[in-house]
Parts: sequence; structure tokens; C-alpha cells
Amino acid sequence: MGQIFSPRSNTIARAGIACVALFIVAAGWVTDAVFWSPYTTWVGVPREQPVPFSHKHHVDGLGIDCRYCHTSVETSHYAGLPPTETCMTCHSQLWTQAALLEPVRQSLRTGVPIQWNRVNDLPDFVYFDHSIHVNKGIGCTTCHGQVDQMPLTWKQNTLYMKWCLECHRTPENEIRPREEVFDMKWEKPQNQKQLGTELVAKYHVHASRLENCSVCHH
Repeated sequence: MGQIFSPRSNTIARAGIACVALFIVAAGWVTDAVFWSPYTTWVGVPREQPVPFSHKHHVDGLGIDCRYCHTSVETSHYAGLPPTETCMTCHSQLWTQAALLEPVRQSLRTGVPIQWNRVNDLPDFVYFDHSIHVNKGIGCTTCHGQVDQMPLTWKQNTLYMKWCLECHRTPENEIRPREEVFDMKWEKPQNQKQLGTELVAKYHVHASRLENCSVCHH
């Protein structure tokens, strides 16, 4: 009976298996790279807005506190966006004819709120409460980055579940004194581990419960 496979068949089979394995690894690497890339996460990508509002100008330049615009951040799950009247508190006196601010003036005339594009947007199945984080000593910059240095606002962190869990597992690495929560210039001290551990106890942060699914997925 004649030989069915040629002597080269084993070599071809091995090469084929190697190619398939290489393709699977490459596909996995590409998928992971895309998943974590700005193309998917929007990290570092300024969002276009109806009015190109500059946090750098208003916060760093003028010294306006976060809570002047985000009025409910200490008491609500939602940080809040300023109504047009808040903007016009200043801009009824300053830059009153600037073309850049026409959408703000139009909003005041018509009573229709400005439709801002969300920069940090979690999935609907995730519950996030700003007030609990603020009152437990988590600063604005921890999640939002150095907003005071952003001419146009962009997303600083992925906000993926993995990223959130890193903080929930070791809150002492990020927690700060409550009076420093809104300080854009605050930096972790050299003894952050010790300070954080003390604040975790002082603010009654129960780290063992923070990994429970129901904390974020009600």
C-alpha cells in the first residue's frame, strides 16, 4: 500500500499549528491593546463642547473652587453641572459680546440648558456616588486628574472596573484629609501609607466591603 502522507507532512503540520498559535496570541495582544487604547477609553482625548470651557483658566487662573459650579458634589451621587445663570453671574459683566459665549447667552434667552457632552460616563449598570467618595477623603484629582491644568476637559482614567478595584482594595493609597479633597495642588506625603491607614480608620472606610459587587452594582 502506498504512503498516504509525504515525509514533509509532519513539518507542514507543525508549521500550521505554530501559525495558528501565533495568530491567536497576536489577536489577543491586538484586542488587549485596543481595549486599553484612547480609541476605546477616550483617555487623554479632549471632548468637543458647545462652549470650549477651560478649567485651567477658571480654576488655576481665577481660583474658582470646584463647588462653585458642581454644587451638589458633597451631598449627592451627581456632582451637578452649573445652570446658565451661574455662568452669567460673571459673563453678564465680562466678555458680554464674545462670540465664543453666544451659546451661553442664547441659553439664558431661551431658557434651554446647554447640552454639554459628558467626559466621564459610566455604564448604566454602574452606580457611582460622588458624595460618599468626597466625604471619605477621595480628592477630585484622584479620578479626574489635574483638571486645573486642562484647557479643554478630557478623561484622565479609564474608569474600568479594574481601575476602580485597585483603589477599593487599597484605599489607604488614595485617601486624603477631607479638608484637602478640593485642593488641586495637594500631593501625597512621603508617609501616605501611614496617613492613609489612619484616615481609613478615622473615616470608617471598611475596605473589606468595598469589593462587594453590590457596592457599585445595585
